[in-house]
Amino acid sequence: MITFLTDFGLEDDFVGTCHGVMARIAPDARVIDVTHGIPPQAILQGALVLRSTTRYMPVGVHLAVVDPGVGSHRRPLAVRTADGRTFIGPDNGLLSLAADELGIEAAYELVDERYRLPDVSRTFHARDIFSPAAAHLAAGVAIDELGPAIDPAGLVRVAVPDPSVGTSRISASVVGVDRFGNVATNMRTDHVARLGVVRGDRVEVRLTFERYYAVLADTFADAAPGELILYEDSYGLVTLAISNGNAARLTGVGVGDELRIAVV
Repeated sequence: MITFLTDFGLEDDFVGTCHGVMARIAPDARVIDVTHGIPPQAILQGALVLRSTTRYMPVGVHLAVVDPGVGSHRRPLAVRTADGRTFIGPDNGLLSLAADELGIEAAYELVDERYRLPDVSRTFHARDIFSPAAAHLAAGVAIDELGPAIDPAGLVRVAVPDPSVGTSRISASVVGVDRFGNVATNMRTDHVARLGVVRGDRVEVRLTFERYYAVLADTFADAAPGELILYEDSYGLVTLAISNGNAARLTGVGVGDELRIAVV
């Protein structure tokens, strides 16, 4: 079983070509497309989605490619975790949140030419290196055949920034925006609770040039249509949304932007 996550989108042939490569090597492997909608080059967002979704996937090979450094000196990796999963992808931090949470047992650099395509391009390692490695693992090749072991301590990591929490306000970062326009932040409910606000209370949402008011809610049904809410999403992140609307479009915020909330 192989899961597959990228920033490729579905307009081009990239995803289908990788599927074809894997099917030729491991025709009996089942491939689950987690998402190909990670914003281009958004390593942190890809790492967050990979960590959030892996717990719901069967144990297997987890192929993830968000790779703005393709063709550079960054290493292609296979990482084995304590629960028997193997993560395949670039050494740029994309795999780090999921793999570290599960506990890394070993890591290998994908250099053995037997488990690559014969011609490796400078710009499509997902096709030529990562997909073949994932498929060979799914077909039964041992992970230590893919290349030499490397020290897991030396792998590139990404970190989720912590919000700045005061007595009456929080300064947070936007870490994701979904297709519905819901704006996920690096806040969690325990951060919001430190302000002394509870479900049903209103808070001020401050952006660079605008201010809005939002209601702390459990679900969209807790607010009137068109009203801004702050709620805990299905992965535990405090998220700004509009009941029957698009919060990202209204506010104009995107990944990496600052979002502050304050007690009214």
